Amino acid sequence: MCAYATPVAAPAITPLVTTGRTRPASCRLQGRDYSVTDTTSWKSEPKTWASIIVALLLWAAAFAGIRAGLESYGPGQVALLRFATASLCLLIYASATRMSLPARRDLPMIALAGFLGISVYHVTLNIGEMTVTAGAAALIIATVPIFTALLSKFVLREHITPWGWAGIVISFAGVALITFGEGDALGFEPGAMLILVAALAAALYMVIAKPVLRRYRAIDFTSYMIWAGTIPLLVYAPGLVDQWGTATPSATWAVIFLGVFPGAVSYVLWGHALSRMPASVLAPFLNFQPVNAAIIAWFWLGEIPSALAIVGGIIALSGVAVVNARGVAEGRTLAATPPALLEGAEVAEEPAIP
Repeated sequence: MCAYATPVAAPAITPLVTTGRTRPASCRLQGRDYSVTDTTSWKSEPKTWASIIVALLLWAAAFAGIRAGLESYGPGQVALLRFATASLCLLIYASATRMSLPARRDLPMIALAGFLGISVYHVTLNIGEMTVTAGAAALIIATVPIFTALLSKFVLREHITPWGWAGIVISFAGVALITFGEGDALGFEPGAMLILVAALAAALYMVIAKPVLRRYRAIDFTSYMIWAGTIPLLVYAPGLVDQWGTATPSATWAVIFLGVFPGAVSYVLWGHALSRMPASVLAPFLNFQPVNAAIIAWFWLGEIPSALAIVGGIIALSGVAVVNARGVAEGRTLAATPPALLEGAEVAEEPAIP
């Protein structure tokens, strides 16, 4: 992730997907098949709350895990080892659940989504994290909804309100402070700009994935996208073979952790939570990710973002909150996205990047 695509409110009754496993309860409304979800029982289900907490913590840990892996591996090699591991885990899951194959007509868009959401996003994020702290990186990635709003304006023709434009300006001002706050002696930090490129790639992925994802379960689409996005990363295979022999065990296990847990397990847990509660209730939990990432990086790596980066992050998240609350016309929200793919979220109609 991460994703992790901008969560959209989902109704209690939603159309059944045309591929993947059929959901248990259904009804017909106006000639169409619908699945029925109990939207209240989750309040007293410890398993659902445990799934949310563990998934969020694992996704937040991914930023520190990347920094740990970069101690012995190059940015591209970290991405390849991580998603080769995730691909294997999801392949085992797909075999166990008899996951259906995607329709042939959707393969080009799935390939493009995987290239943007996995290949481009994670390589640029990893390069950026060579010089940017994990907490600051999480703050920058949290601005993905801003890019999604802009792309939705020009690609999907969605209307941005004056409040939305104000939120966009506020958010980019905050990102500028993070960029300068991560540099030496308050200097400009190019790595922060690469993470901003990663955020743009994530937003492009979300816009592209939206129409395709409506035909699949979130976990199925995430699997297809990760498999497709791992293929371009094979260009880093020779370097990975060379670095494997000299890498420290801690760096290797950190990257494997990224593939197994933030890259695979979290999506299964989040999918369970999404099946039990409304997406509009689940999505706001993603706003805790930058704070979680900074705390985990402090414990794991002993690093803390600069004071200016923290102030910039608060300003940037304030801008995101404005866009989410009042930025898009007709009640559409662009809720915060977990960093996987960001560290990923599969919420409602769009997943964030795993």
